Parts: sequence; structure tokens; C-alpha cells
Amino acid sequence: MRILVIEDEHKIANALKRGLEQEKYAVDVEYDSDSGLGAALSESYDVMIIDRMLPGSIEGLDICRQLREKGVHTPILLLTARDQVRDRVEGLNSGADDYLVKPFSFEELLARIRALLRRPHEAQSTVLNVGDLSLDPVTYEVKRSGKDIRLSAKEFALLEYLMRNAGRVLSKDNLIAHVWDFDADVLPNTVEVYMGYLRSKIDKPFDSPELLHTLRGFGYKLGER
Repeated sequence: MRILVIEDEHKIANALKRGLEQEKYAVDVEYDSDSGLGAALSESYDVMIIDRMLPGSIEGLDICRQLREKGVHTPILLLTARDQVRDRVEGLNSGADDYLVKPFSFEELLARIRALLRRPHEAQSTVLNVGDLSLDPVTYEVKRSGKDIRLSAKEFALLEYLMRNAGRVLSKDNLIAHVWDFDADVLPNTVEVYMGYLRSKIDKPFDSPELLHTLRGFGYKLGER
């Protein structure tokens, strides 16, 4: 899953990037409102974390408003030092989905990100399931037929995105946009290589029907046929 962080305090922004990357997220960081809005409109993200007070021609609330006006429905978590009720109301009314007051614990931020990622799929439990394959985004446990599967960080991120979009055909460009960050050195065959890694771990060792399918010319799909 890919996250955009718009935060002008470099120490906080860089700490968020490091922490979120350790949690298997792909993270892009922008340090002012104008470049942040540009990234939010031009790239595809699964969650955006936006500071309320930013250098630039607009502030964080304006980014929220403009994104909603342009039909961008990506979940937004607003960060701010303002903790009054009217401030929180104003933030949520601007189009943000959640509001977190500084200073905050990284564990709480992670919990709120996971809650935002669950929102489009309210009926889902925390654990993702496709057939006899399960993935727990909190404990990072992946199992098939009850057997543990060990994945690298990037393999885990790729499988999580595939499972959250189970049954959908996902192109290479779509996968790159949501699993790798903007600065990642992604070669044309990188997705194919990682799909091979995943297939060797979640399909080939098991007698169960294959879950990861290649649709030549279109992309990949995870699911039971």
C-alpha cells in the first residue's frame, strides 16, 4: 500500500517515512503544500497524511478541499498541533477522514492508517482471506492451509495489495503505483520477478488450486477461479 506524507517538519516527515517503510508501506514525502497537492493529484495513493499548517500558497485544509472537489476520495489523515473541538470539526468538514493531534504515538498513527484502509471494505475483518490463504496486516503472519509462509517486506506489501483487490485484474502500472514509492528503481520486469517469488511461496508448495493468475496483456489477478 502506498502512502503520501505532506509534512514540512523534516524531522517528523523523515521519521514517518522510516517508520512506515518498516511497516511494509511504500512512502512518498512532500514538504510544502503546492508540491504536496501536485503529488496527490498526479499519483495514486491508498492513504494521505497531511499536516494542517504547511508552507506554500495554501494550507493543509485547502489540500483536502481541493482533492474532494476534484473527486479524489483517497482516505486523508490530518495532522495538527491544534486540539480544540472547533479545529477538529473544521478539519473533518474540509474533507479529511481522521484527525490526529501532535504529539502522537506512532502506534496510534498505524492503527488509524489500518482503520482508514479498512473503510472501503467495512465487512472485512482485520485479517485478509482469499481461499485458504490468509494475511494479517497487524502481525504480518501469512498462512496457507494453516502453514506459515515467510515473505520479504516487498513480497508482503505486494500480496497485501493483491488480497485487498482480490478478483480484480491489476496491471503492472497499477501494482507499481501502489506498492513501490516514487523514488524506487523499478525496472520493467520487476513486477514479473516479484510475482514469480510470490507464486513460488503461495502456490507451488501447495496442492490447493493456484490463486495467483497471469492474464497476458492485462495483468494479474489473485483469487479462486
